[in-house]
Amino acid sequence: MQHVFIIGCKGIPAKYGGFETFVDKLTEKKQSDEIIYHVFCITENKPREYQYNGAHCMEIRVPSIGSAKAIYYDVVAFYKALNYIRRHNINHAIVYVLACRIGPFIGYLKKQLKLLGGSLYVNPDGHEWKRDKWNSFIKMYWKISENLMIKHAELVICDSKNIERYIKKVYAHYRPKTTYIAYGAEVKNSVVRDDDEKLVNWMSEKGIRPYEYYLVVGRFVPENNYETMIMEFMKSKTKKDFVLITNIEKNKFYEELKLKTGFDKDERIKFVGTLYDQQMLKKIRELAFGYIHGHEVGGTNPSLLEAMASTDLNLLLNVGFNREVGEQGAVYWKKKYGSLRKLLDSVEDCPRGKREAYGKRAKARITNCFSWQKIVSDYEKIFLEVKQ
Repeated sequence: MQHVFIIGCKGIPAKYGGFETFVDKLTEKKQSDEIIYHVFCITENKPREYQYNGAHCMEIRVPSIGSAKAIYYDVVAFYKALNYIRRHNINHAIVYVLACRIGPFIGYLKKQLKLLGGSLYVNPDGHEWKRDKWNSFIKMYWKISENLMIKHAELVICDSKNIERYIKKVYAHYRPKTTYIAYGAEVKNSVVRDDDEKLVNWMSEKGIRPYEYYLVVGRFVPENNYETMIMEFMKSKTKKDFVLITNIEKNKFYEELKLKTGFDKDERIKFVGTLYDQQMLKKIRELAFGYIHGHEVGGTNPSLLEAMASTDLNLLLNVGFNREVGEQGAVYWKKKYGSLRKLLDSVEDCPRGKREAYGKRAKARITNCFSWQKIVSDYEKIFLEVKQ
């Protein structure tokens, strides 16, 4: 059997977040009986062990220590993985670390893993050190940590071709072994009906109507370009709404942006809170006139894939990460003044047939390159190579 220990997601079943959904799907759609997954999960309660999707889940209680919380969690999870491997005498185990948070500790941890005959795989995620939410010290930590994680990884699994090119170029002196396996999505209609009471009540409560709104779903952080999207939308002529499903509670950036843009005086701008019901989210994406995507520092972004699998018209920030996913299945805007506004005005009267044509191309991209079946199959081939 091939044992794979996954460190770095908050846990499964997934509630919200790319890595959590990835691990959920990786375990749910497991194809090989030769793989056993061990998944570490965060808890605020008494830690327990349980089975989910056939995976062995081990909870870790993590103290509230600010931005160091994730580092603490990853390090403790790695030690627990080492102890489990040692205690159960597991051969050729793989420890797969999601994101580059624990670089300063990874040299010692990898040495211990190698003594047990195990291998270290790393997913570098996106350019975390570029995120505006971090101060200069934390950004420097992220860059140093990334350097050390790439140095010690035996395989770097990138979910973006642009990220893989970056790793190969910037860390060429380490001669990293890399491979590209994208993130996934599913092209299936939501099980929620148009007349579902829960959906109808939600849309009525939020004051929105089918195909009369643009949508965005994601974390409310500066590097996702909410300021540009909101300001450009406010300058556009569209009579449709801009619906933002995101976390704004106790969010300093939200208050700053409200003062700077005055979006609260524009009735079209509608912050509707978070929504964790995946089928409801899918239906809301399906009923959107268009989806606006402003991410620019990540790899293959989950919210983009989910939008392309559900929403016909997708308006994407023109950066490499987004273009490699969208290709001809989307339209593009730039951060410069007036770009998104002009695009919004130009697509305002986009005929349904033209929107549907974009939608077909977008769904074909997901089906051909980003289906969970393909992603899981690609991962299992990589994991099972260790035994050969």
